[in-house]
Amino acid sequence: MNAITEERNKMDLIEKIGHSLVHHGKFNNRIFLLKYDPNDRANITQKLNELARKNGYTKIIAKIPAAAQPVFLQDGFTQEAFIPAFYKGEDDVFFMSKFLSDERNASPNEALNTLANLLNEAPNNNGVALDDRFDLGLAKPEHAAEMSKIFGKVFATYPFPVTNPEYINKTMQDGSVIYFGVWDQDQLIGVSSAEVDAENKNAEMTDFAVLPDYRGHKLAYFLLKLMEEKLKEKEYKTLYTIARLNSPGMNKTFINHGYHFSGLLKNNTNISGQIESMNVYYKTIE
Repeated sequence: MNAITEERNKMDLIEKIGHSLVHHGKFNNRIFLLKYDPNDRANITQKLNELARKNGYTKIIAKIPAAAQPVFLQDGFTQEAFIPAFYKGEDDVFFMSKFLSDERNASPNEALNTLANLLNEAPNNNGVALDDRFDLGLAKPEHAAEMSKIFGKVFATYPFPVTNPEYINKTMQDGSVIYFGVWDQDQLIGVSSAEVDAENKNAEMTDFAVLPDYRGHKLAYFLLKLMEEKLKEKEYKTLYTIARLNSPGMNKTFINHGYHFSGLLKNNTNISGQIESMNVYYKTIE
């Protein structure tokens, strides 16, 4: 068993159910249908329900195209978020969820008040400039060890094994993730990544982590700007993020870049040591 497999086994599994791809396990205590295959239309919800019952999971979330939404609605799923023009800049995607416990379905009311205030504020990029001491660029395989250390310092827990440099190297090599970095002299001090779907021309802007001593320089803002520039060069159509509800600063970063809020995923992800709710934002680029 290699290090990547060992790390994943401590967390959740990624595997096929029929022709569709799911991410599930006790770490997040949920099933996440990552890629729905229409060949599974007749029995996909039944299989998800059976897997949840077998393992005692408290949430099922499915990321599905519009054509599949009636199947999930019929089974008692409700829409939590959506992203327009997700597939090749044309068809929409919906995040459909089913809660299997009252605790998992509880609303994070206090944090929602903060979110409402953020969304009512106008985007503000005035006076935002990158300090000359910092350099931005693409991260390479030789940076994987440094990147994994930064992730480990910033996040007590994370839904994917980004604290393992082998995992980072593998995702670089297979082209599924593009990593970005910010340096102070020769020291890597911040990272982010774009999980890319080259076929459908969309990308998730994620994994933002800046060392605590360097916060306050708006480095996430400039990392996101660079990410957008690189993905626009590659003719990606839709960019999105799933941001922590409990991180107002990260939400504000996306709002200031013109991303649109499109829904809340309640009690969804194990990050920074607990199950947290996540906000979905998207941006269509020309």
